[in-house]
Amino acid sequence: MNLSITLEQPDKKLALFGTADRHLRQIRDAFGITVTSRDDDVRLSGDKEQIAKAAAALDKLQRLLRRQDWLSNEDVDKAIGSAAVVGKPRSPEEIDTYAKGAGVIPKTEGQKRYIDAIYHHDLTFCIGPAGTGKTYLAVAVAANLLKRGACKRIVLARPAVEAGERLGFLPGDLQAKVNPYLRPLFDALHDMMDFEQVKRFMVSEIIEVVPLAFMRGRTLNDSVIILDEAQNTTASQMLMFLTRLGHDSRMIVTGDVSQVDLPHGTRSGLDDAVEKLRGVPGIAMVHLEPGDIVRHRLVQNIVNAYERAQD
Repeated sequence: MNLSITLEQPDKKLALFGTADRHLRQIRDAFGITVTSRDDDVRLSGDKEQIAKAAAALDKLQRLLRRQDWLSNEDVDKAIGSAAVVGKPRSPEEIDTYAKGAGVIPKTEGQKRYIDAIYHHDLTFCIGPAGTGKTYLAVAVAANLLKRGACKRIVLARPAVEAGERLGFLPGDLQAKVNPYLRPLFDALHDMMDFEQVKRFMVSEIIEVVPLAFMRGRTLNDSVIILDEAQNTTASQMLMFLTRLGHDSRMIVTGDVSQVDLPHGTRSGLDDAVEKLRGVPGIAMVHLEPGDIVRHRLVQNIVNAYERAQD
């Protein structure tokens, strides 16, 4: 079988193919097919099933390049790994989202506890270091609930707190100033569904990605509401957010208490909430550890090194 794929962004051909076509060779070797490129097309030849998987890997990489200008070896490995399981029976732990191919699977026991807590509680707090999948898994569950019709919309919020930089000096209007703070939420969303679908959902307000300050005065029913980087809220902001919870809604609060960017002497609203709400029925508290880090292998070493330095 032969399949020809036209590149979405010919100007990013070098990033997609890799230096000396390294990425194409990885895909070729992984699926045992022939891969050739000509102008703005990639031609795949070989077994029908393997070509379908290679095409899925290329689709994943092209979607990544919609929001970034380069691909790492890990990006390529992940795309190949996801495509390799296309057609296999789904794992009972797999979170089905709108993305083609494989869903999202929790990789550690801590992540499994986190997912279980979200599905079984109206309010879940997840505290853990960078790279443990706190936000990513929350967005995956939200996308799953939306797809199943278990909620009518997803609201993603993040405090726009300056981490050593001044928000006011950024160029543009208010939306342009806060967009960099919301970027991680958009990145997670684009892994769960394609760009056009995200755009349609945002236009119809099925999905909202907003700074925390824009939540004041609202009551959110039939929604999944996620607060990211909650360690950068004050106690009053956290109370404001938590009281937005409406009927038939689910709320997820994530944060890393080791990365607080609030002014010196200001207590984190996440710390305050965890202390005051511990043991309240209907609220889950999940703590992820450095062993739950699933980002680049060096991230776990970095977190461990910083923890040792603080002891």
